[in-house]
Amino acid sequence: MTRIDFYVLAEAARGNRHALACHIIDKAWQQKRRVLVHTSNADEGRHIDRLLWTFREQSFIPHGLLGKVDAEITPVLIEYGNETVDEHDVLVNLGVEPAPYFSQFERVAELIDNDPQAREQGRARYRFYRDRGYPLHKHDIR
Repeated sequence: MTRIDFYVLAEAARGNRHALACHIIDKAWQQKRRVLVHTSNADEGRHIDRLLWTFREQSFIPHGLLGKVDAEITPVLIEYGNETVDEHDVLVNLGVEPAPYFSQFERVAELIDNDPQAREQGRARYRFYRDRGYPLHKHDIR
């Protein structure tokens, strides 16, 4: 069964869920995991694509937009159209709702920042997963 991890930024934490996503993606990639990043729309997909190029000067994470890069050799893919995906390892959800294909992944990372609307949307996703019996884990990020 898919493991769901909620990463919740504390009020005093610097950054936002997009910056946190870069760190989680980097950690997963260093562990040789394949990552799919699900975003709400094309603008957010391009935003996370740019952040992955610039968030850390000393490292490079091979990534690209799904459909624009060779998925076979690109370990981090960014998706925003609810496309059918042939990935099963780690899903980083930046979307408002759970990705429709979340259950095919071993792990799902849900990222919550300090924006009140984002927190409420995160709570709704938490209830969605909980009500379906998925194992949930919460990580407070300071």
